[in-house]
Amino acid sequence: MKVLRGSAVLSSATLTLQSAPTAVADNNRLRLFSGSANVPFSQEVARYLGMELGPMIRKRFADGELYIQIQESIRGCDVYLIQPTCHPVNDNLMELLIMIDACRRASARQITAVIPYYGYARADRKTAGRESITAKLVANLITQAGANRIVAMDLHSAQIQGYFDIPFDHVYGSPVLINYLASKQLADLVVVSPDVGGVARARAFAKKLDDAPLAIIDKRRQAHNVAEVLNVIGDVEGKTAVLVDDMIDTGGTITEGAKLLREQGARQVYACATHAVFSPPAIERLSSGIFEEVIVTNTIPVPEDHRFAQLTVLSVANLIGETIWRVHEDSSVSSMFR
Repeated sequence: MKVLRGSAVLSSATLTLQSAPTAVADNNRLRLFSGSANVPFSQEVARYLGMELGPMIRKRFADGELYIQIQESIRGCDVYLIQPTCHPVNDNLMELLIMIDACRRASARQITAVIPYYGYARADRKTAGRESITAKLVANLITQAGANRIVAMDLHSAQIQGYFDIPFDHVYGSPVLINYLASKQLADLVVVSPDVGGVARARAFAKKLDDAPLAIIDKRRQAHNVAEVLNVIGDVEGKTAVLVDDMIDTGGTITEGAKLLREQGARQVYACATHAVFSPPAIERLSSGIFEEVIVTNTIPVPEDHRFAQLTVLSVANLIGETIWRVHEDSSVSSMFR
């Protein structure tokens, strides 16, 4: 497995991140705290900003309840809480809510929840009767806990931003992924969407890779985490196919898609996703040899037992750090991706 720490230094065609913004680090009103879900990622963000993570006591009672106490004064400060709501999802979400509440009660001026991976996002609309829209429920919980702003990366569905009545900055990991793919100088590239719902994402991805051609995998899902691949729309014969998705969970969709692309004559197949959820049996599927490379980012920590030879992890910590800087300085975040 390759872990690329400097991969958030992007080409001028996408975004070039400068050295750590010391003006922010010297600003006493900025405070940065980390939940327990992905501390190494938070430390990278802090290094980019030229500051340290704020001190915090975090412990559990005997029955599993969480206790959090901020260990420095944050009265009148702008606080940024970094916590992806990845596995274990319920624990990490609850920890985020408690962190927000602790900061609100400590009289923080503004609380921004920085959520590199937004869990519970897949149930984002009503598709049948008597089911919950968990993406909206989580939005309500975070807002009611006391968050004043949200920063999140590569939502499963962009419409989730509309579930919040507070400012929301949606950051894309694609500049880092695209810059890495461009550096490989792959020949005869075709970008492939693993389903119809991901066409917009794949089209934007292809446009930034010198207007690479686009293909779509037509599939019908029989149940959650079970995908039936039917057909490829587009020409992939003799080409290098890059499957693009927001996340890889069990790996079923993207692996079945890769098999179909091979059957249709694709010369090489790469998998590319922002969030490495990697629920069983993802590792067995992804490391089976069907992919030349599986490229993900570090929004979710990848433990040792989830690593394999074809895996490359790119860091998006600088990208999140740049976003925090721009939000704090009231400058444009959207201009980062023009």
